[in-house]
Amino acid sequence: MTLRGFIRDRIVGYVIKIMALAMIFVFMTAFKAHVQAIAAVTIVLVLADISFEIWEYCRKKNFYNRVKRSLDDIDKKYLISEMVEHPGFYEGDILVEILSESNKSMAENVAKYRRKSKEFREYIEMWVHEAKLPLATMRLMCHNNSDIENKMAVQLGRIDDYIENVLYYARSENAERDYVIKEVSLKKTFGNVAVKNRETLQMIDAVIETDGLDISVMTDGKWLEFILGQLMANSIKYYSPERQLIISVRAEKTDDRITVYFRDNGIGIDEADIPKVFEKSFTGQNGRKDLKSTGMGLYIVKNLCDRLEHGISIESVKDEYTEVKLVFKKNDFYRM
Repeated sequence: MTLRGFIRDRIVGYVIKIMALAMIFVFMTAFKAHVQAIAAVTIVLVLADISFEIWEYCRKKNFYNRVKRSLDDIDKKYLISEMVEHPGFYEGDILVEILSESNKSMAENVAKYRRKSKEFREYIEMWVHEAKLPLATMRLMCHNNSDIENKMAVQLGRIDDYIENVLYYARSENAERDYVIKEVSLKKTFGNVAVKNRETLQMIDAVIETDGLDISVMTDGKWLEFILGQLMANSIKYYSPERQLIISVRAEKTDDRITVYFRDNGIGIDEADIPKVFEKSFTGQNGRKDLKSTGMGLYIVKNLCDRLEHGISIESVKDEYTEVKLVFKKNDFYRM
C-alpha cells in the first residue's frame, strides 16, 4: 500500500471536505464571526482531519503490508486466510471474512474432485484386474493349442501391456503411496521383463546382451519392472526390419550412484524430437509412422522416475541406436 495510492483513492473525499470548509467560512463570515475565530476553527478542523488521515493510512498500510508479506512467505497461497491477523478496522474485517469463505468453498470443491478422482482411479484398477482374467485365459489357450499361431499370443501380450499402462498411469499420480524403497536385484527384475516379452522377442529373433546386472539398486521393484518393461516395449516396437534387433542392458557402479544403460539398435529418434519424448502424449516422427503409438509410455516412466528420485535421460541417433540412462542414487538412509 502506497501513500500516493491512498490519496488517489480518497481524492473525492478531500474535495468534499475542502468545499465544506469553504461553506463554513462563508457562513461564519455572513454571521460576522471574528476573523481570529474563523481562522482557529479552520486550523483545528484541518489539523484534526490530517491527523485522522495519517492514522487511517498507517493502520491500513500496516495491515495490507502484513498480508502481502504473509502471501510472499507461504508456498500455498490459498492458505492466506489462515495467516491474516485481525485487522482492527471494518473494511479489513470484511476482506478477511471474504477470504475465509472463499478458502472454505475452494477446500470443499477440491475435496469433491479428489473424491471423484479416487473413485475413478479405483474403478480403473478394478477394470484392469477384471480385464486381465479373460486375457490370462486366452493366453493359456494359446499355450495349450499348437494350432494357434504365436502371433495371436504376441497380440494378446500387447493388449496386456496396454492394460498395464492404464493401471500404472492411474496409480502414478499417487505413486508415493504405493511404493516401498528397498534393495532390488537388477538381474532378477530385468529377467522378469525379458520372460514377459519372450514370445515377441523370439518372433522377431531379437538378441539380448547384459553386463554388470549382478547388483542391487535402491528402488521399488514393481515400479522398476514397469519402467524396464516400457523401455523393452519401445525397443520392440521401433526395431529396424533391416537388421537383427540387439538390446543391450548394462550397469555401472560408482561411489555414489548406479547407472543403467538400456540401448537398442532400432530406428532411433529424430534429433528434434529428443527434448520432447518425455512429454505427455508426444509421439514424434516415429509415432506418426506407427499409428498404434500413444505417447504415454515414456511420460509415465519419467513421472515415476521423478517421484522415485531416479535420474533419466535419453540419447539417440536416427537409424543407428537409442540409449536410455537410468541413474539410481546410493543412500544409506534406506538401510537404517
